[in-house]
Parts: sequence; structure tokens; C-alpha cells
Amino acid sequence: MWYAIYTKPGKEDSVATRLEGIGIDILNPKLKTKRYKRHKLAEVIEPLFPCYLFAKFDKEKYTHLITYTRGVRYIVGKRNPIVVYDEIISTIKEGMDEGNIIVIKPHRFEKGDRVLIKEGPFKDFYGIFEKDIKGPDRVMILLDAIHYRIELDNYLLTKM
Repeated sequence: MWYAIYTKPGKEDSVATRLEGIGIDILNPKLKTKRYKRHKLAEVIEPLFPCYLFAKFDKEKYTHLITYTRGVRYIVGKRNPIVVYDEIISTIKEGMDEGNIIVIKPHRFEKGDRVLIKEGPFKDFYGIFEKDIKGPDRVMILLDAIHYRIELDNYLLTKM
């Protein structure tokens, strides 16, 4: 059976390594996206579920050992661990590439779509999608606030 394990912040990888070392199957999904860091757009890989891992183990045999593993806060459900159904685990695995990473694909917009800028210097500004631009995932939008056309990375937009 699969169970969810709640870890200390930022300890997902170290807990996963420790538990894999004792023969427990671990699912530690990551998310690969782009976001602004220090005023530059950068690829970021972060946990899909911060502070959570999924582990497949015999609860009678391993509950005590997992509970006292460094970096673990508790198994979700504590004394009666809650089962995570195989369908949920399968759905997560289907979206993953090699290395347990789920890649966020840029949105595709239609001319005239209303969009919101999620990050960067124009964060929280609204605009109207005009067209895709040559280059990797670049688009042109018309900003509502100042009626000015700007080029942005597709990753920064969400459809309204």
C-alpha cells in the first residue's frame, strides 16, 4: 500500500534517500517550471507537493522506523496511516518524465484571449493576447493599463 509522509520543510530529498536505502519504494515528484529569480527568468525544479512524499511499505513492519527517520514529521494519519490509492499514484506517474519530474508546458492562447501576468516586472497586470513570436515560447500582448504592446515569455501568463 502507498502512504503519504509529511516531512520537515526542504527535507523531501534527504528523507527519500534514507527510506530508499532501507528498501522502501518512494515517489518524490518534482515540478519543472520557469520563474523569475534575481530579475532573470530561470528554470526551477521544486517539489510537486512541498513537505510530502509517497511511500509504498508494509505498515506493520515499517511504520515505527519511518516515523523516527530524520526529517520525517509523521506519516499522514499518524496511528492509522491513510492509504493513498494506486490510481492517484498512477496519475502522478503518468505526468512524470525521467527523474520524477513533471514539466509544465506553456499555455497556448488564441488571439483576443484575456491574460494575467503571473510573474516579473509586470506581475498582476492584465492584457490581451495578440500573437506568438518567433523564438522559444515568446508572445506579444497588449497591456490594458497603458495600451502598450510587450513581448513576454509564455510561462508568465495565465488565461483569464
